[in-house]
Amino acid sequence: MSTPPELVGPAVGGALPFGEDPVATLEAAVWVMAAVVSTQRQALSEPLEDVLAADAERTAVLESVGLVRRDADGFAVHPSLVQADALTARSAVEAKLSSLRQAVSAAASDAEAAGLGWGAQGDEVLLSQGRASAATGRALAGKVVPALPGCAERLRVQGSRVLDVGTGVGALAVVLAASFPEVRVEGIDVLERALDLAGAELSAADPAVTARVFLRRENAAELSEEERYELIWLPAPFLSEEALRAALPRLAAALLPGAWLVAGTNPAADDALRRSVGRWTATRGGGNSFDTARMSEELVALGLEETRTFPTVPGGPVLVAARRPAGPKRPA
Repeated sequence: MSTPPELVGPAVGGALPFGEDPVATLEAAVWVMAAVVSTQRQALSEPLEDVLAADAERTAVLESVGLVRRDADGFAVHPSLVQADALTARSAVEAKLSSLRQAVSAAASDAEAAGLGWGAQGDEVLLSQGRASAATGRALAGKVVPALPGCAERLRVQGSRVLDVGTGVGALAVVLAASFPEVRVEGIDVLERALDLAGAELSAADPAVTARVFLRRENAAELSEEERYELIWLPAPFLSEEALRAALPRLAAALLPGAWLVAGTNPAADDALRRSVGRWTATRGGGNSFDTARMSEELVALGLEETRTFPTVPGGPVLVAARRPAGPKRPA
């Protein structure tokens, strides 16, 4: 199987061929995403070549939009269908499932449901979104922490603490606890149902790891600890602008001097479709539309310093890190 970008690509000049009935085309596009997700999900346990060969009709859907093309060696596959490793592939499938389920929920819900946040989502959406966050945990542990001066050294100290804001079902917290064996990970969330789901998720993980994961119901805007954490993770897009502004000073105060806060952000989309979808999903989820540059500005305004950014995957979140000054002066 090959994945040459020059051989495989979108069908018509990089855009869907809308024709005279764009709504019908977009309805078919929903099934394209179903084909993408089901193919990638099956490929978690089987070779992709075999998955494509086993379901000719589903593969024909992928061929119709240029994601797959038959060649002398079998199939040429667009790189976007192939993940670097099994763990990343699993997280990517969960993220797409979450997006599809949220779209179905939006289509089936009344207008009044918009803005009710994650509490309005079903358990399957919470689980898929939470499990997808494991990929961010791996990016934090493998890419971000080693690049932040002093951070890895701090996390090698027995009993050092990490705060996972909006922990959800605890997937990211488990990844961080597994990656840093000396660390105690504390996860907070305002949604009791997510924490209930987290209990089942943690019970299926390594007990030696989950023994250092502690989850509780708490609003980040009401966090009272000061100078407690070596690292704080903040999934900024999931908080409303009001909640985010209330939480940021509390989180800055909760950092130990010289410790780091890392915020997940959504990069500014290059096209109108993704920008508008991003704004709509943020509104429906009770979140905000801060992009990477805006979040960097907010962290600097708090008095944090040494701001730096870390892309994750193409089109995916960009992580913004900033450090509390090492001296006695607290962030504003």
